[in-house]
Amino acid sequence: MNNHLILFDNVQFIYELSLAQLELKSFGVEFEITDGLREFKLLKVNDGSELRKRLAYFKSVNGEFTDYFYIIQKNRTRSVNQYLTHWIYPYKGKFHPQMIRALLNIIGLKEGDTILDPFIGSGTTAIEAQLLGINCIGVDISPLCVLQSRVKTESVYVLAKIIEWKENIFKTIKTSLFNKDEKAIEDIINSIPEERVRNFYKMAKLVAISDNVRRKKEFYISFLKNLEMMIASVLDYFDLVNELNLKLGKVDIRLGDARKLPFEDESIDGIITSPPYSVALDYVSNDAHALRELGYNLSMLREKFIGVRGKGKERIDLYNEDMKKSLSEMFRVLKPSKYAVIIIGNATYMGQEVKTVEFVIEYAEKIGFRLIRNINKIIFGLYNVMQKENILIFQKIRR
Repeated sequence: MNNHLILFDNVQFIYELSLAQLELKSFGVEFEITDGLREFKLLKVNDGSELRKRLAYFKSVNGEFTDYFYIIQKNRTRSVNQYLTHWIYPYKGKFHPQMIRALLNIIGLKEGDTILDPFIGSGTTAIEAQLLGINCIGVDISPLCVLQSRVKTESVYVLAKIIEWKENIFKTIKTSLFNKDEKAIEDIINSIPEERVRNFYKMAKLVAISDNVRRKKEFYISFLKNLEMMIASVLDYFDLVNELNLKLGKVDIRLGDARKLPFEDESIDGIITSPPYSVALDYVSNDAHALRELGYNLSMLREKFIGVRGKGKERIDLYNEDMKKSLSEMFRVLKPSKYAVIIIGNATYMGQEVKTVEFVIEYAEKIGFRLIRNINKIIFGLYNVMQKENILIFQKIRR
């Protein structure tokens, strides 16, 4: 169908329709929305091929499927949002990948630009930037977040070596089952010389440990099942790169602190991040089993994490001070006139609503950001600690 764009069937919410329109505007497209709200009529477009390669919320452009349509077919899970390596490790508070792809377009990042996520979490920003050819620097104070983000983005480069080690790993599991030697898997994983391959198998072990702790699944069965699925997902990634002729962006994941970023002033082309809702979710306790397995002292980690220190009002005060430092650092490293997207929500703590959104807007504008957009995003799900988030798009105005 010429001069038409069709939305994906899973686009159901007002904020998604808003982001879809902002995506088109970022490419200089003039359009009309049809009465059914699922088709857009193109009135003026500079390059339809660029739209097909980059758009997030549209299934087809002028009758041809978008790259994103083909990307989401590479999915080994039952969740539409967990394609490629996104699914690896059950991390709470994950971004919606489709939203991140759209936001990368909306803030005008191009191939070769650098996006920063100072709270990289499960690595969603890194994967989506990588797919678009945008370089990504991800920082997190959690060693678990650093590990899973690296595995999700680096494993595609060492797929052959990962497959080579699979047989040795399987033999070790059979031997350890027979001898009841639980340390055997750890020993062979630690013996892998290539760090990226070693990290992959460490992650497979952590996924199995999580299944055992959270779902009471038998460790060895879970390890073997998830390992097969992880390898298949990385293979999907490898195949996709070749099928769509993608030029992947460079990814640099670092253990670090958003309150003290190790980057030069005005060196970053854009920021997309979601600071921790730590007053609502205790990230240390939630992933205690994985952090212990990695050899970390939970009490020492707790002193470093944002939002989990202190009790009562002191905890909120410490969180707010940490957010001020983080926002100031984001402003410092961002280039003039560029954009920072902060996805945040108001949490309930000790029966009271913590006005984090209002606090972030007020302080960000005080230090020189200008709020360009504030998009409400409703969160559905029985077990979500947050009911609503705000997508805040700031522009750096004052030098």
